Amino acid sequence: MPKRKTDTAKGSLLRRVRRQRLKYISILPSLITILNGICGFTAIILASKGAEQALLELPTDSQKSYFAISGYMILLAMIADMLDGQLARKVKGTSSFGGQLDSLCDVVSFGAAPVFLMLKIVECKLELASFAGDNSVQRFIWLAAAAYLSCAIIRLARFNVENEEGESAHMSFMGLPTPAAAGVIVSLVIFHQLYEQALPAVNAVIYALPFLALGVGALMVSRLRYPHVLNQYFKGRKPFGHFIRVLLLLALLFSYPQIALVLAFCGFAASSLVKWIYFRVSVSKYLAIWNPKVVRNEDGGIQSARHSSAPGGDKAPDEVHDDSPGRLEPE
Repeated sequence: MPKRKTDTAKGSLLRRVRRQRLKYISILPSLITILNGICGFTAIILASKGAEQALLELPTDSQKSYFAISGYMILLAMIADMLDGQLARKVKGTSSFGGQLDSLCDVVSFGAAPVFLMLKIVECKLELASFAGDNSVQRFIWLAAAAYLSCAIIRLARFNVENEEGESAHMSFMGLPTPAAAGVIVSLVIFHQLYEQALPAVNAVIYALPFLALGVGALMVSRLRYPHVLNQYFKGRKPFGHFIRVLLLLALLFSYPQIALVLAFCGFAASSLVKWIYFRVSVSKYLAIWNPKVVRNEDGGIQSARHSSAPGGDKAPDEVHDDSPGRLEPE
């Protein structure tokens, strides 16, 4: 009798496994997603060659720098990452397989590749500046790289769990998207490689990369809202002034592409943080003016407390209702 129950359980398990087997996938979106991962892997290889090139002090220029080419490969991976989802929705080929495949490739292209590039170029600069023997500096760089990679993995895993189907659910992101975080590091590396010979002061950008990696890593796992650039700013009917701004941005991109990339990625990464800080400060000032007696809740929210007595000896209301304008609820 127990053996019969065991056989029945095994048969039920095999039936469930067969039902979960993947039979059909969307070919073209999946190929573009794989291209994303290949570009990230190529960027890692080129970053390794760039380290060898720098340490051997081989003659090079900005057009032949392996570090710069590695950065451009990550930018190419961003284009592939943008196209695969759009194409899958166009052909109605979205699936759980495509989402998981996209996240795995993103870990390589926007998690491992940019942080490996940052690690190699910073180590080369420290080696050439005779700081390679400082163990504390080396540990900090590795810690920053590990923290960035961990935040990228957490960000992508959280996206897979919280993601919803439909175009309306893709108008904004919770936390800085991993391609934008990688773009901050990559754009600064490309900018440094172009202007390193003409402006030696730009070496300070490389030494700031570990701190920036920690910063964008924290933004990735934050709950700040970031807009979906393609869906919000390029789809549908927009005001004419919006069209002019896009033309000016494209003109800057074609005239000074390296500078435009730095401004675009760094500005996008800082935009939601600046808005959040401005909102908190402005609301706090408004509440302080509107009601001088402002206290904070245990969860960090702002709640006003009315005076115990009104001017002229009139008694104030016994309680303040939750829907009063003196209370600011978190999102």
